[in-house]
Amino acid sequence: MQIKQYILPSSSKHLINNFSMKNIIKILFFLLIPSFSLANEGISENWQLSFQQPATDLMSDIISFHSYILMPIITGISLLVLGLLLYIMFRFNSSRNHVASTTTHNTTIEILWTVIPVILLIIIAIPSFRLLYVSETIPKADITIKAIGNQWYWTYEYPDFDDISFDANMLADHELSDPKLRLLETDTQIVVPVDKVVKLQLTSADVLHAWTIPAFGVKMDAVPGRLNETWFKANKEGIYYGQCSELCGPKHAFMPINVKVVSNKEFEEWIKFAKSEYASLEINYSDDTFEMAKK
Repeated sequence: MQIKQYILPSSSKHLINNFSMKNIIKILFFLLIPSFSLANEGISENWQLSFQQPATDLMSDIISFHSYILMPIITGISLLVLGLLLYIMFRFNSSRNHVASTTTHNTTIEILWTVIPVILLIIIAIPSFRLLYVSETIPKADITIKAIGNQWYWTYEYPDFDDISFDANMLADHELSDPKLRLLETDTQIVVPVDKVVKLQLTSADVLHAWTIPAFGVKMDAVPGRLNETWFKANKEGIYYGQCSELCGPKHAFMPINVKVVSNKEFEEWIKFAKSEYASLEINYSDDTFEMAKK
């Protein structure tokens, strides 16, 4: 009898070598301790299994809710069910029980499997409702920004500053300064000051879109013919990235979101620049050119 020897191709060997024990340990560590498995600020990274570093108090609360309430409950339920299955397989298999049990119900167990889930749902509901209330209740805004979704780019307006308006289009691969920013970098950025409440108004010019910045804990649909509102208050300076999160056509993956959080002084300087660069042109409606255009 001949025994065939199979030799792995060099590409497969390379893949196995790359998937080292270090990466396996990292995955197990991240799964067991989700609160530490955070990506760098503003952007996702390789092997990320949890959230980005929070840039708002709301996102910090969301991460705490996930890591210290949801994950322990989910893990406990999973281990309990696994333990029960293993116990049943060992204790009640056919080799140990030649005659099947005729038990039909157990009052104590039935009360427990009703009361315990109710208690767990209450534990989950209380912080959930608080987070929902905070995210939906917009405090007094320091700045208002209007975001308009288009296929496939975003238009931004600053109505508080002489109607500043500009489009944000994704940069092509050859225009990037860092390959990691592929599908994330835009030619213009939203600029906001740190520690200021920003009210975001959202609508769409064509189809459904969704404006999302994971580090802010913000996700809101942009709906044609409707004005939705949300808010955020960034507590860290930096550049934060997001993407449209609503399937909006063949180029859905190519309309990223880029928010730059700066100091108050830098924001004032940017406003001066933006007023000259992006501000709407004043139209003289009594001008002869305008009268000719109307005809």
